[in-house]
Amino acid sequence: MTTVTNNRISVTMDEYVFEQVKGAFLTINEHMPFLIGLKAEERQTMPKMNVANKQFVYDALMAMKNNKDLFPPYLNPVELNKDYILYTQLDELVALSQQLTEKLRDTQILAGSEAFVSALSVYKLVTTAAQAGMPGADTVYDQLAERFAGQGNTGSNTVPKIEE
Repeated sequence: MTTVTNNRISVTMDEYVFEQVKGAFLTINEHMPFLIGLKAEERQTMPKMNVANKQFVYDALMAMKNNKDLFPPYLNPVELNKDYILYTQLDELVALSQQLTEKLRDTQILAGSEAFVSALSVYKLVTTAAQAGMPGADTVYDQLAERFAGQGNTGSNTVPKIEE
């Protein structure tokens, strides 16, 4: 559990590094102009490739290549082969992308959690200062309290619980 005293991540990205990473993502997109977006309905209704289907597609491709006289000319083994190869290439890239996305999300969650927990501590201290009548604390309290407006018990200076 993240607490104010348990800071698991303490880093920022140098602006140059950030721009380089962003550029790398843009480069990936530039190298893959054939990538498309599907509508949600299309994603749900299209037949999907899985491990068993991958072998089936390969077997069908080999059948077409080795028995050309069995198939009409509109069934194109070259196009089937292209789709199969692209699927296989993208399968590897999707796995790498998912691993990176998981790390990006987890790091973002941790950084956000630590920032939010620290901000809650600030709010708690400002609330105490305002209740004690410290000069200027009411203004800061009012600004920070806007985040919790309408979340019940608005008549008192209650602060969300901070795990410590």
